[in-house]
Amino acid sequence: MQKITPFLWFDTQAEDAAKFYSTVFDNSKIVNVSRYDESAAKVTGMPVGSAFVISFQLEGNNFTAMNAGPHFKINESISLFVYCESDEKIERIYKKLLDGGSALMSLDKYDWSPKYAWVKDKFGLSWQLTVEKINSAQKILPAFLFVNKKSGKVKEAVDFYTSVFPDSKILLEAPYPESQNLPKNTLLFAQFSLSKYLFNSMSSTLEHDFDFNEAFSFVVDCKDQQEVDHYWNKLTFDVGEESMCGWLKDKFGVSWQITPKILIDMMNDKDPVKAQRTMQAMLKMKKIIISDLEKAYKGN
Repeated sequence: MQKITPFLWFDTQAEDAAKFYSTVFDNSKIVNVSRYDESAAKVTGMPVGSAFVISFQLEGNNFTAMNAGPHFKINESISLFVYCESDEKIERIYKKLLDGGSALMSLDKYDWSPKYAWVKDKFGLSWQLTVEKINSAQKILPAFLFVNKKSGKVKEAVDFYTSVFPDSKILLEAPYPESQNLPKNTLLFAQFSLSKYLFNSMSSTLEHDFDFNEAFSFVVDCKDQQEVDHYWNKLTFDVGEESMCGWLKDKFGVSWQITPKILIDMMNDKDPVKAQRTMQAMLKMKKIIISDLEKAYKGN
């Protein structure tokens, strides 16, 4: 089971985006679409019946998208890195993602890859494509880009994340060349796994006008309160920030949702009254407290 799921925040385009991505990649499909009912629409201002949360798969891996208004905008601080593994596939994906989008780096040969591109699609999500192979069934990896004051923090971040999640390890570390005149062993690139889910991480010495925000977050699936407490306490440690509804920001500004499985089960209950009571209780919480959710669910 996938422990960590990328979560994309859109204004109103989540369903269109998920459907589009499902046509771009192999072994992809829409899994589930929940829609705004009258009570949720009244609170948020979203149209009744419009898509709320969309669960979908790309290359067999789970993703989630949500329509929640214009509060946050996806940017290049977190992209999706695709190991295409053939000329035919990278050219096909590049062409589809470029339709209505823009090339940040055109498909070409670069020092680090015989064929590579960086594309921002028509929904604002950016994708890094490489023709190279990866020894994993996971072909699409979230990729962090540390910029401006966070430039050079790849090693610190990777060490931190792998200390938080079990079954984690650092797979590759590539330091900057000495010609950059940076402290020795400052990492330009790293690849690592968190609970067996792969990530890439990069640093840039150039100035950029973006940073991590809530538009691209990661849902951590938790089996019980002990797991919720563990990830909440570890990820908010130092200068992390607690937010509402199980959301938090870690010390690097990356957003996480610490979500017990039972919350999803109760919110999807066939009894709309129970589901609504659960939702209302969750909306008042920062860290999710399962016992309080259960009380609300039962009407206690």
